[in-house]
Amino acid sequence: MRKSVGTYLIERLQQLGVRRIYGVPGDYNLEFLELIEQAEGLTFIGNCNELNAAYAADGDARLSGISAVLTTYGVGDLSALSAIAGSYAEGVPVIMISGIPPLHAIAQRALLHHTLADGGYENVMNCYRQFTVAQARLVPQDAAVEIDRVLGAAWREKQPVYLQLPSDTCCVSIAAPAGSDISPQPGSDPVQLQAAVAEIVRRLEQATRPVLLLDALVRRYDLGAWVRQLSEMLDIPFATLATSKAALCETSPHYQGIYGGKASSPALYDLVRQADCVIGLGVRFVDATSGYFSQSFDSDAFINIGAFDVRCGTDAFMGVAAADLLDGVLAHLAARASSSPTTKTTPVTTTEVPGKAIGTAEWGQPAFWARIQTFLRTGDVVLADNGTSLVALTHMRMPAECHFVSQPIWAAIGYTLPALLGALNASPERRHLLFIGDGSFQMTAQELSSILRAGHRPVIFLLNNRGYTIERMILGEKAAYNDIANWDYAALPDVLGPSGGAVCLRAGNADELEAALRQAEDPRHLVFIELAFEPMDGPTGIASFGGVVRRYDYGAFGEG
Repeated sequence: MRKSVGTYLIERLQQLGVRRIYGVPGDYNLEFLELIEQAEGLTFIGNCNELNAAYAADGDARLSGISAVLTTYGVGDLSALSAIAGSYAEGVPVIMISGIPPLHAIAQRALLHHTLADGGYENVMNCYRQFTVAQARLVPQDAAVEIDRVLGAAWREKQPVYLQLPSDTCCVSIAAPAGSDISPQPGSDPVQLQAAVAEIVRRLEQATRPVLLLDALVRRYDLGAWVRQLSEMLDIPFATLATSKAALCETSPHYQGIYGGKASSPALYDLVRQADCVIGLGVRFVDATSGYFSQSFDSDAFINIGAFDVRCGTDAFMGVAAADLLDGVLAHLAARASSSPTTKTTPVTTTEVPGKAIGTAEWGQPAFWARIQTFLRTGDVVLADNGTSLVALTHMRMPAECHFVSQPIWAAIGYTLPALLGALNASPERRHLLFIGDGSFQMTAQELSSILRAGHRPVIFLLNNRGYTIERMILGEKAAYNDIANWDYAALPDVLGPSGGAVCLRAGNADELEAALRQAEDPRHLVFIELAFEPMDGPTGIASFGGVVRRYDYGAFGEG
């Protein structure tokens, strides 16, 4: 069967579950956009710029499993690159497609617009090789093979990939394989799998103080059901790193809170430090998730389960898929439990007490976040932008079935506003709450227009500290470089969207907050709430966090 390259690419995208492609039109991708317009079940979502488009695709993929973004060559690619790098750091499968100049122009090294006008056409590809797990320039002779290879890598590895689609290749017909699966899971080596299962079961049976540490792998590979069953079967307490917040239900009696080394609660820090079996699910200790590398536990007792390997102390088992491994461990434990009683551990609850409504005389971020704890409800999608919002919400207990979206590793401010658009498109039936600071908002504010254009109804909390509060906590409390223009934020929805498309509110005290939250409980329109705080007003613990960062980054120079 013969199909055009563009048609085959669209069909393969849909086969993986892609339902939306975000992006910006450009002269090199218009023919592909024509095909998208004609495709049933696939929608192009136009964005204000390519950076926002890639952020939106990332937000979509975190709820739907996979998404795609379309740009034009050069200017579009490099605009989106920072967002794609963030998807790589955080493990989000985003398929980046670039409409590039025609093959005949590339062969002739023609000096075209959107290039460096030096005849070179490898520089952008070289950039993307650093931030994606697979790349290809689609040419007619091997387009089908390359599409399947690259898309399969995105699906299996849960990472971004990059495809260049030359403008004169999109509608060229090719021999297209029919019916083959482009995303087979690699499966496990049976010998390695059996050995890994036996070693983990042995360690669990000998342990008296086991604990589970969850990272982004759990949500990325949909391992929650296996991990929950393991925790419940043996009464093993679990904690999550900031990168996997709400990956398992935080109302579970086994949930112990967010682990971040010495930034954890003292009880949780001691629980992990004293554990005689620590089972990690894809654990990576970066500065932001480890209290600046202050994690402490017995390395010989550490089992770290990766997507396709597992390490038990100094032993490594390669070619073992995480789902197969957990299946095998649970089967062994269930079989042994049926023949002999299993000694269970007793989980120790270390989570924080939920917040309460604030008094009328109280105002400030600690009181605000305590009130927000009571505003959250089952099934919410909660987005926290980097800064005071992420610091506060990371240590707040989420209700059952919530989905938490943040970017603690790449930590690009402004990520969550366009990511909100993607999350809303992926799961429009759920309530979405965005918490974003004024500095973060100014980075990507224009994408609010796309959210309004689509008729979405999230609740957006804009924390206005008149500048970069989290940076002030690190250095430059009164420095001009941490100041920003003080926009009239609550007026923006009426500028960026249809008149009456949003309910715009301001709160500068507890009574005004309560009035705003009452309107936000059942929004019939987008609800935008601007919250006025003083420049150094932040959640509990942020000042000490700033000190840790200052000492790590600047040493003695930061204390002057």
